[in-house]
Amino acid sequence: MGRMKELSLVLDELSRCGESLIQISTDLKEIFSAPAEPEPEKDNKAKEPKKEADPAPEKKLMKLEDVRAILAEKSRDGYTNGIKALLKKHGGDKLSEVPPEEYEALLQEVEVLDHD
Repeated sequence: MGRMKELSLVLDELSRCGESLIQISTDLKEIFSAPAEPEPEKDNKAKEPKKEADPAPEKKLMKLEDVRAILAEKSRDGYTNGIKALLKKHGGDKLSEVPPEEYEALLQEVEVLDHD
């Protein structure tokens, strides 16, 4: 096969790949631009009033980095042994092993260390 024919075949394949990529990106764009929840079917019945969401918003979990910074400061203040004991109490030998749900309780107990 001559070089020009080989080059032509490679370019044709490249063109097909490009068309496939365009189709895939179009499909993905349609998927991700679709509404997250399907719209409810409209019927002629009287609409029921919507229930309001709970007035108390869901608590955000603290970030590992924020808790680590607070614990590092307390450790520098001389509370290292107390912090280690509290980490074990809350599920780990180190902070990364403590479940994020425990961060708030852990920090509350760390604050009490100041008063010992």
